[in-house]
Amino acid sequence: MRLRALLDTDALGLRLLGGEDELDRSVRGVMTTDLRDPSRYLSGGELVLTGLAWRRDAHDSEPFVRLLVQAGVAALAAGEAELGDVPDDLVLACSRHRLPLFAVHESVAFASITEHVVRQVSGERAGDLAAVVDRHRRMMTSGPAGGGPDVVLDLLGSDLDLRAWVLSPTGRLIAGSKLGGPALPAEICAGLAAEHLAAARTGRRGPHRVPLAGTTYSLFPIRSSGRSPQAARDVRESVLSDWLLAVEADAGDWPEERLDLLQGVTQLIAVERDRRDAARTVRRRLAQEVLELVQTGAAPAEIAARLRVAAPVLLPGLGAAPHWQVVVARVEWEGDEVEGGPVAQSLLEEILVDPLATGPEPSDRIAVAHTGDEAIALVPLPAMAAEHDGSEPGLLADALLQTVREPLSAGLNDDGRLTLGVSAAVHSAEGLRGALEEARHARRVAAARPGRVCAAGHQELASHVLLLPFVPDDVRRAFTARLLDPLKDYDRRHRAELIPTLEAFLDCDGSWTRCATRLHLHVNTLRYRVGRIEQLTGRDLSRLEDKLDFFLALRMS
Repeated sequence: MRLRALLDTDALGLRLLGGEDELDRSVRGVMTTDLRDPSRYLSGGELVLTGLAWRRDAHDSEPFVRLLVQAGVAALAAGEAELGDVPDDLVLACSRHRLPLFAVHESVAFASITEHVVRQVSGERAGDLAAVVDRHRRMMTSGPAGGGPDVVLDLLGSDLDLRAWVLSPTGRLIAGSKLGGPALPAEICAGLAAEHLAAARTGRRGPHRVPLAGTTYSLFPIRSSGRSPQAARDVRESVLSDWLLAVEADAGDWPEERLDLLQGVTQLIAVERDRRDAARTVRRRLAQEVLELVQTGAAPAEIAARLRVAAPVLLPGLGAAPHWQVVVARVEWEGDEVEGGPVAQSLLEEILVDPLATGPEPSDRIAVAHTGDEAIALVPLPAMAAEHDGSEPGLLADALLQTVREPLSAGLNDDGRLTLGVSAAVHSAEGLRGALEEARHARRVAAARPGRVCAAGHQELASHVLLLPFVPDDVRRAFTARLLDPLKDYDRRHRAELIPTLEAFLDCDGSWTRCATRLHLHVNTLRYRVGRIEQLTGRDLSRLEDKLDFFLALRMS
């Protein structure tokens, strides 16, 4: 397809702003983006559609266009819905770099342009594909309620009698046809995701035919709309982040027209996938900014100010300031040819979604940054009740991997590992550095275990481990705060003297009589205080291990 053909299509309503001499360029794909740097998702030959959300001032146009030209895109099309006319600085930058530039009228949906290009690039389709795409375009542009992958899946069911589902790489159900039949069970979703990842690691082309629980499914990979199957240097760069389309049918005997139809559907869904990925940019940037402040030793007040900015974005409408947890993940491949950080980032964003949640939106409250081969998530928790009751708030390491271990192990195959560490919840900026080090140390504990997918939580940083010389001071402080802060808070509010009582009880080797005598208390009063200590901390002062933990915490405080 040539760029000139886009101008000849009246329905698209495109207006050429520059690049008249370059209209014979070929278009090999289409990508919608508002990222400031989308180059990693481009493979060359794309028509790039943008709403200009990346542009803050006139100085942003030159670097954006330069990145597109370096990636080898065919042309740029800028929407007029947000800013009205396309800014002159963008026109000049495109002219300077000889990049054809189109203006997209506000009445024209990017989905219409995308579907037109997909149809033309893929060649002539059978009549059913044209009908599905056209109906999908109308429904996608009719209003907010009409959008999303569910629309095209419903059309597959009604027009072609095909039941289909969109799944994440961990097997989470993102979308599915609502037209008849039972819901796809979670164990089937996990099994299909595992089969898809295992097949993808072999490099075989889709669709992959999978018999499971007496039914045959055909699995189609959903790749970024701007990335061809050959775009990634290594399949491991994307295998743990691509969605898949699972169709309840055996595609082995399908005609080319029907296979073409499903490939077109995956491209339509990929456009929505890319849009939602771009929407994560703000949350990722917030996490990156907080992480940089924490790691550079910024003042707690500065970190707290940044957290106050992050809280309304991640937990809109929340009245009280939240507590925070830190989760650290690392994806490592044998040979070190593949950078693990971006893979771990997209994977951690998926893992942190509630496994029972459906749809593509639940990750809107998850902020994940990456540095080197490590991904770091800043997870907000609604403020805990003023009274500590000894329960463990927030995320638990084992629960995070419970439903995703099977598919991820298949994707990691024999040459990859995922290790994950979870901190305790902290309620202030002062505790965030300790939480980060605690999560990192817990991840190292997980890395010492056998298996492709392993996790460890802060509960597993036992007191005897804290005595080792290589354990960071921040981890020791976090351990001490987690154990003693509930008691200090209670003493501050009630003047109950639980900390002095605990110190005396341990100093008297747990003797009720000697301790009561030393504190000038009745034994029943002492028993009440010790019971309150156990209730607030979830520990048992009759156990040697818990006594040792308290002893070390008091010594390190």
